[in-house]
Amino acid sequence: MNGKQLKNSILQWAIQGKLVPQDPNDEPASVLLERIRAEKAKLIKEKKIKKDKNESIIYRGEDNSYYEKLLATGEVKCIDDEIPFEIPQGWEWCRFSSICQTLTDGTHSTPHYTERGVPFLSVKDMSSGYLDFTNTKFISESEHVELSKRCHPRKGDLLLSKVGTTGIPLIIDTDSEFSIFVSLALIKFTSITINKQFLIHLINSPLVQEQVKENTRGVGNKNWVLSAIAQTLILLPPLKEQSRIVDKIAEIFPIVKRYSISQQKLDILNTNIHDILQKSILQEAIQGRLVPQFSEEGTAQDLLEQIRQEKQELVKEGKLKKSTLIDSVIYKGDDNKYYEIINGQTIEIELPFEYPNSWAVLRLKDLCQLIDGEKRNGKGVCMDAKYLRGKSSATTVEKGRFVYAGDNIILVDGENSGEVFSVPQDGYMGSTFKQLWLSSAMWKPYILAFILFYKKELRNSKRGAAIPHLNKELFYNLPIGIPPYLEQQRIAKRIDELSQLLK
Repeated sequence: MNGKQLKNSILQWAIQGKLVPQDPNDEPASVLLERIRAEKAKLIKEKKIKKDKNESIIYRGEDNSYYEKLLATGEVKCIDDEIPFEIPQGWEWCRFSSICQTLTDGTHSTPHYTERGVPFLSVKDMSSGYLDFTNTKFISESEHVELSKRCHPRKGDLLLSKVGTTGIPLIIDTDSEFSIFVSLALIKFTSITINKQFLIHLINSPLVQEQVKENTRGVGNKNWVLSAIAQTLILLPPLKEQSRIVDKIAEIFPIVKRYSISQQKLDILNTNIHDILQKSILQEAIQGRLVPQFSEEGTAQDLLEQIRQEKQELVKEGKLKKSTLIDSVIYKGDDNKYYEIINGQTIEIELPFEYPNSWAVLRLKDLCQLIDGEKRNGKGVCMDAKYLRGKSSATTVEKGRFVYAGDNIILVDGENSGEVFSVPQDGYMGSTFKQLWLSSAMWKPYILAFILFYKKELRNSKRGAAIPHLNKELFYNLPIGIPPYLEQQRIAKRIDELSQLLK
């Protein structure tokens, strides 16, 4: 159960009389409703408000069925199918209009906006459940006066969103003057006391919100029309119990809020736990903590010479650029600090991790290069990112950059740049890819695990606005720990084992 569901459950308990105990000495709600009707009748007689032709009384008959009587005509109808649950003794069912003095909405015409003046509010200015004057529009004082003749919001009145985001209530808590648009309903009450905070909870409860959904009209900008608001079925406890309910909810809701925050954090954790654990495994791996080191496997120093010789051969063959022969030399000094020799100059550097003594440290560019692939004319399959993820068909092309099944290619353009794929079949790679050359002196799955560890950082460091592309400088300069070859294999095997467990 999430925080919203728990909150709704508490509101449902409240409006069913299950949140606080009933007191038989409380004045029943029927007396409260009768006093409201009497005052409205007085105001109608004084011609201060208009008569509600749909005013009604809901009561329980001798057959235990619920009936509704229209006061204007005396017509009676059974409404058992509308009553969703039983309420305690002393409570009453009624229509929303039964507790209102007047129910209207804001102006239906777009006013003339001014740079300054009287605030003009719409749904967006109260959708948080609070009045927000930060980004309101303004109208002139004279137009406000004219609009107020029909609809004049005052402190203590109830505002209710009725267009767009419907069913949000709030009690006006300011003396500031403002006018409202048609998207808001304005409810004024008689002088007979009703706990307005209880009304807020009642409107937010599933009982009313389900009716809001059922009675909202339209497809795009939905409208909860005034007649539907007036006919909304509500209930009314005795006044003293309304106060007890409000006090209890005020005591519980802070706990619900804390629960909701904790639940959200847990949901996020549950969503991300696989990625978090996967990254933790990879981090342990590239720090030399995932598998033990064995002295009989020697050190990684002999691998460095193999990497250099391989690159020299590939440069001679024209498969790598001559610039790839410039190696950085990183070593650990007697003071346990790391140093790098660049163009004959030694500088102290900071590395993200400590590495085992049997490991060497290089930059990724020393054993990994982005190349264009083999130029070739002829017909073949062109593989884009969607195809490589198995989500769409490949396109047949006549020529391009050819790659072979088992080659590794990396996205260098687009939102997912830095993502590495293994080519499933011979074909041509799309223009958003580069082929990933990896030194054969290394165990490839180990290097790919290293790149996967930095996947998020590579995505977050993309360059370019229109078409984001891989930050090659960051990519090439990532420091990578080099274990002995057999240890690389053991690390890659252990990563695969733990990844299978995560699945």
